Amino acid sequence: MKAILHSLDEAKAEEIVAIALAGKTSIADDMIIATGRSSVHVGAIADRVIKACKERGIVPRVEGLPACDWVLVDAGDLIVHLFRPEVRRFYNLEKMWALDLPEERAALRA
Repeated sequence: MKAILHSLDEAKAEEIVAIALAGKTSIADDMIIATGRSSVHVGAIADRVIKACKERGIVPRVEGLPACDWVLVDAGDLIVHLFRPEVRRFYNLEKMWALDLPEERAALRA
């Protein structure tokens, strides 16, 4: 994950958030969400993330590159979401995935 975070920093990604998914889902262990200033910037960030993955022997699955409103880079145990600002605000993935586990919420209500 450090290499991906470094590539995001190099590409001047904004509002970078890392969320631990372990125990919340089986799709990945971690998720990173970041913002680019425009579609072109999102595409450039995605290119850097993809390159960082390949340099570590990971061939990621990528969705959304043609439009670059929301690019998803699936690197196995790590998922990276790259958004334009207004698209990120609309989907608000941080709110959905940063919630506690259902068992923890139920225990707090009891």
